[in-house]
Amino acid sequence: MAAVERIDIDDPEVDMDYGGRLLYRGELFTGEVTECTGDALISLDNYVDGVQHGASREWYPDGALRSEGQALMGRPVGTSKEWHPNGKLAAEKVFAEDGLTMLADRAWDENGCSTKNWEKASD
Repeated sequence: MAAVERIDIDDPEVDMDYGGRLLYRGELFTGEVTECTGDALISLDNYVDGVQHGASREWYPDGALRSEGQALMGRPVGTSKEWHPNGKLAAEKVFAEDGLTMLADRAWDENGCSTKNWEKASD
């Protein structure tokens, strides 16, 4: 099994084309894209042919998980979540598998109290 190529989003050889696709050394990039603050990894996204595809995760500088989700050829799919710095769930969005429709949007404050609870009406 071949190793996955990993690049840093701040690398001077990273660019975007007019279609918003990620380029590395002038070519559409396939692999993992990281962002770091000092030695701390703060984001990790997967790309295929310059488009976000696969898992996406972000961390707070202290290493606590900040968000996670999935993309299918640039569109959010499945459930994405965000957490407050105290570790409590902050938001949850559910997307259809086609990446075109949001099915639910929920949010909570730092104490876990609901601040938003929306679900798409059944057809």
